[in-house]
Amino acid sequence: MRVVVTGGAGFVGSHLCEALLRRGDTVWCVDNFATGEPANVAPLIAATSRFRLLHADVTEPFDLPGPVDAVAHLASPASPPDYHRLPLETLAVGSRGTEHALRLAHAHGARFVLASTSEVYGDPHVHPQPEGYWGNVNPLGPRSVYDEAKRYAEALTAAYRRSLHANTGIVRIFNTYGPRMRPYDGRVVSTFVRQALAGSPLTLHGDGSQTRSFCYVDDLVRALVAMLDSDCAGPVNLGNPREFTVRELADLVLTLTGSASAIVHRPLPVDDPTRRRPVIARAGQQLGWRPEIGLETGLRRTIDWFASQAARADRAIEAARAERAERADRATGTTGSGSSGPSGSSGPSGPSTPAAHAPARGPAPVEAAR
Repeated sequence: MRVVVTGGAGFVGSHLCEALLRRGDTVWCVDNFATGEPANVAPLIAATSRFRLLHADVTEPFDLPGPVDAVAHLASPASPPDYHRLPLETLAVGSRGTEHALRLAHAHGARFVLASTSEVYGDPHVHPQPEGYWGNVNPLGPRSVYDEAKRYAEALTAAYRRSLHANTGIVRIFNTYGPRMRPYDGRVVSTFVRQALAGSPLTLHGDGSQTRSFCYVDDLVRALVAMLDSDCAGPVNLGNPREFTVRELADLVLTLTGSASAIVHRPLPVDDPTRRRPVIARAGQQLGWRPEIGLETGLRRTIDWFASQAARADRAIEAARAERAERADRATGTTGSGSSGPSGSSGPSGPSTPAAHAPARGPAPVEAAR
């Protein structure tokens, strides 16, 4: 298949691109890097000619050469710091961006899958949340730019299916975590892991009794691929139905990292959901999908990845420092030990310092990210 993934350089999008390439598909990644990371897809560009990158903003019309068999529309800021920083852009990608992606799919007779969110349920009055629940959303609150953008995107996708008989599907993604999360993206898993590894206090909003359900990214991607391969209209909840309090998550992260970090409490954000857990019976019936990776296993993998990135950054900093020191030594003519003269001096440059005798430290081999 030839698959277009909007937002393909993001956390989930890059994993989806990777999975599609593994099974032999050709993938067009469309991203403007507002929140996506070029490093997420750089290995794919280097690895295969079946991966193509289009640096573009999907809120503007776009087209691609050749046929298109499926479009996965993941483009959107998805964490509170991002959509608070980019409120108008978030609304634009949920409205104009979704329409442009739908038009591309419809023009090619392609399958279209919208990556919606559990945020369409708002702070739910029904627990756990089935797909038939209409939600409890504040349309004017600080989270509304994301919540309402996704609700509109769902309405637009459903209208294309009803009015134009487009082959569309909608998934509602619950909390997802794993490698390639940005350390400062504001999500609770990445925040706790970053803080624990750094030995900083873990910031717990409220008393920590609010609940979330955490799905490892590999499980989610299996479901997204299954949705692309189906003709299911959805909406379909995708998430892990095991429910944890945020305090339980904090304690588990501390245990797995061996961190002695304290826990500090902060006020709850406005409209923060108190409980979140998906009903996933429809995903099982229509996609044959269930999550397989438990929270402890997934957290270990995530922690290992974050630790490897921190080690890589430390090595890069050390290499940069060594390079600056070497340049400074060359500029002052103090590089190397020189040859001792009869009087024991170190040569024309005068006495050498211990730093001048220290070998410059080059960059260590880079470990592959897990």
